[in-house]
Amino acid sequence: MGDFRDFNNPQVAALPRHLKQYIIEQHYEHYTPVDHAIWRYVMRQNYAYLKDVAYYPYIPGLQKAGLTIEKIPDLQEMNDALAKIGWGAVTVDGFIPPAAFMEYQAYRVLVIAADIRQLKHIEYTPAPDIIHESAGHAPIIADHDYHQYLSYFGSIGAKAMYSAQDYELYEAIRALSILKEMPDAAPEEITKAEQQVLYWQQNMGEPSEMALLSRLHWWTVEYGLIGTPEDPKIYGAGLLSSIGESATCMMADVAKFPYTIDAVNYTYDITKPQPQLFVTPTFQNLIDVLEQFANTMSFRIGGAYGLQKAVESKNTCTAVYSSGLHVSGTFTNYQVQDQQVTFLKTTGPTALSVNGKQLKGHGKEYHKDGFSSPVGRLKSHEKALEDCTPEELKAARIIEDKETELIFESGIHVSGKVKQILGSEGKTIMITFTECTVKSAEGEILFDPSWGVYDMAVGDCIVSVFCGAADKDAFEEIGYKPKTTTYHPEYDAHTRELHKLYQQVRDCRQSHNGYNYLGNVWQQLQQNHHDDWLCPMEILEILQHEGIEANLAADIQSFLENKASSEPGFKKLIHDGLHLIENPAAQKLVV
Repeated sequence: MGDFRDFNNPQVAALPRHLKQYIIEQHYEHYTPVDHAIWRYVMRQNYAYLKDVAYYPYIPGLQKAGLTIEKIPDLQEMNDALAKIGWGAVTVDGFIPPAAFMEYQAYRVLVIAADIRQLKHIEYTPAPDIIHESAGHAPIIADHDYHQYLSYFGSIGAKAMYSAQDYELYEAIRALSILKEMPDAAPEEITKAEQQVLYWQQNMGEPSEMALLSRLHWWTVEYGLIGTPEDPKIYGAGLLSSIGESATCMMADVAKFPYTIDAVNYTYDITKPQPQLFVTPTFQNLIDVLEQFANTMSFRIGGAYGLQKAVESKNTCTAVYSSGLHVSGTFTNYQVQDQQVTFLKTTGPTALSVNGKQLKGHGKEYHKDGFSSPVGRLKSHEKALEDCTPEELKAARIIEDKETELIFESGIHVSGKVKQILGSEGKTIMITFTECTVKSAEGEILFDPSWGVYDMAVGDCIVSVFCGAADKDAFEEIGYKPKTTTYHPEYDAHTRELHKLYQQVRDCRQSHNGYNYLGNVWQQLQQNHHDDWLCPMEILEILQHEGIEANLAADIQSFLENKASSEPGFKKLIHDGLHLIENPAAQKLVV
């Protein structure tokens, strides 16, 4: 990670280290005049259309998020605006892992892809870009109920169990989205990447909590509608930022279902328009459905169910004892008796924490080979060991520097010399032994004195199990990093010349003079950049708005209409642009 900038924003400043690693510099100077023209075109089209179909806070939300029609947003300006509603924003390199994305939301920080879509993907981009992230997500943040949902979703998503297959699919989708944004990607490479995505989509096995939660996120935060199926409004960022799909999604052939927990049964393909959408009557309903799903998750159920999910995950997970002790590592085994967990075991680096902070001397370097401990009550003891007072511990012959033998209801025997009794917030959380032997009810050796000091976790039961470490910053020197980096074009002389023409038009519009240069720009476009349609569109807009050079305007209008009729791929884009020029009142916005 380079120099971390917090933009003088409290939410960004509060980010933990493991999230800061994904942040990259925006490099505002890298945006070209074509990039700004793409932003302006999409935003003008969005405003003209979305003012009628977007959920009501969208338009005032643009200003509240520090956005304008005219130029790509600067992260500092966005952070200045978002800070007033308790949010922040950072730029990242394309798709980041789902768990990290969710956690950013929990910290009330918007994750914004620094890149912007190419002109050929102006209607819909297969990769996250600054239009999708800022123009899609940021404006709706101004709605209090919605941003409560977003941050709450993040806090739940950050605990979701994920699988190795989840990461394989994430990498495959990321690689495909990058390839599709490359102007010269070989068709066979794209086909191969599409096949890889398809392979993982078809070989995910039982979907993980993260996979199911990602579906709820997709059908709400990205592609959600609000109102009634008969009269819906758009609030999902994927729709708000797509000038193509924001219109087509309202057509009758896109099914509209009421949003319920049933949405978890619908998979999605990020590279294609959606065949169905879900409509929530209120944002409170989103929270209600999320609560319904959260009640099925390991972090709320805990016990054998949660530990089984942790073992299947094969990732770092955390088991929470009822005493408050957190055990973070890769879980490989557990035992159950009468539906209660009686023993758990991790393999490899493990850490112990309380209240989200790693216990001193109990990091993954110390517990480098794993950790195991009984769970449950002592035999013939009515009171849970975690709740015993110092006097009651003495009565149970659990005294520092004294030999003792503990027999659990499960039959597990622990015998050795008590070295230390550790408590936290009125609970006993751990007892450390020397010369310790731990045996199962069947006599199997679970810990041998030759293995060193034995740290026995104390707790009646496992109340929660979630993915990731309890103290991520202490546990993970560096979190999961994507295998790919996004594509950044290098422009040849011909393209740089086109950039200059776009800049001349932009300067003209912003300074309200130099209109006599526009004919020359048009000539150069005709001679050297005959494929381009957006720059001529911007020239025509100025000429029509100012009521000047009617012959030049007629030439450009004729060129654009001919291109629309001869090249179907440009038809809607050009017609939509011409419509705004003819109806300027449709896109007025204070900027």
